[in-house]
Amino acid sequence: MRFEFQFPDIGEGIAEGTLVKWLVEEGQNIEEGDSVAEVETDKVTTEIPSPKTGKVLELKFEEGEVINVGDIFVIISIDSEDGGEDKVEEVEKTVERDDSPEEEETAGVVGDIIASSEEIPASTEGQIPVSKPGKRKKVLATPVARKLAKDLNVDINMVEGTGPNGRVMKEDIRQFKNNISGEKPVKYDVDIADEKDEQDGKIERIPLTRIRKTIAEQMSNSRFTIPHTTAMDELNVSNLYEFRKKYKNVLRDEGINITYLPFIIKAIIIALKEYPEFNSSLDEEKEELVLKYFYNIGIATDTERGLMVPVLKDADKKSVIEIAKEIDDLSSRAKDNEILIEELRGGTFTVTNYGSIGGLFGIPIINYPESAILGIGRIVEKPVVKDGEIAIEKVLPLSLSYDHRIIDGASGARFLNILSQALMEPEILLMKS
Repeated sequence: MRFEFQFPDIGEGIAEGTLVKWLVEEGQNIEEGDSVAEVETDKVTTEIPSPKTGKVLELKFEEGEVINVGDIFVIISIDSEDGGEDKVEEVEKTVERDDSPEEEETAGVVGDIIASSEEIPASTEGQIPVSKPGKRKKVLATPVARKLAKDLNVDINMVEGTGPNGRVMKEDIRQFKNNISGEKPVKYDVDIADEKDEQDGKIERIPLTRIRKTIAEQMSNSRFTIPHTTAMDELNVSNLYEFRKKYKNVLRDEGINITYLPFIIKAIIIALKEYPEFNSSLDEEKEELVLKYFYNIGIATDTERGLMVPVLKDADKKSVIEIAKEIDDLSSRAKDNEILIEELRGGTFTVTNYGSIGGLFGIPIINYPESAILGIGRIVEKPVVKDGEIAIEKVLPLSLSYDHRIIDGASGARFLNILSQALMEPEILLMKS
């Protein structure tokens, strides 16, 4: 009996994936649950398990091709007595999904892996559609596409989307505008010099990975949707330096790598509670500020596949040591491509530590749809005036980018002042947190 294995819906609004490599060969015997392929989605690379035991008859796609949910991508010869079609659903259950329509989906910014700001609805196959009179169906589109439609005076509800699940793309809006205005789309000729250089081997073209495409889209969404402003400051953290130095070796003997980041996160939470607009998002359609009284801190992590942002959930309920352990675990699994999709979503505020690779100041881009992000530089020794005298102190440079639509400059300065007060006296920091 031939079983046509369709690419399963793995949830999280993912409608397609790129086939990275086959993990089986035609003619190979496989067991139910064996991984048949490695597929890269917008968020992670994951292995797809087989729902059947049998022999692989045909692999329908080439490595590097895009597979849509529902496409037949493996044909398996199975014993007709193995239980029929009911086990197909078990494959989809092997990947944990979150179908709650009320939970906000985050976008990745600082890197990456960030989900779309719009939710792609679950499959309605086999369901009877029920119409709700008077309620207009929401069009699927990115914030950038919506802004383009507004700028071009195009009713986005009239545009037919060509993206996944009918999502309206920017090109759809431009094409619609050209059609109704009779204009022809502008085409740009390739520079002949570029072609010559390419032929001479002076230019190399590397196709963007799916994750890199997502990073590019989300960075654009954030930068051109949110009016960024950035406040910078230098904090005297000499006391924190000595405090960490005092316990660093003791904790290391217990297998705990205590960095400055857990202390900074505890200070951030104190500031977020004082100024909740930094722990919020802006609902543009309803014109509402959404304040969040839970503290999920995204940790921008440099990996070989791009910048990923695993999320430290409920950071306010954890000690410095617990935060240190979890940061180490999340970052290690992100670098090893073992992070779970649900660990990359739900953030309310993000930190990016470019100081770990030697950077001092930067202008970090907000992790849309969050309202702020803190960039952490490298601690350096600098001369500081202290009690009327010059002293050499440990100085931490910080850059705070925030959404200027909902946060004023004075609030940005006050937020950094709270961080400064908390980090200057680590004992008080721990007492307050």
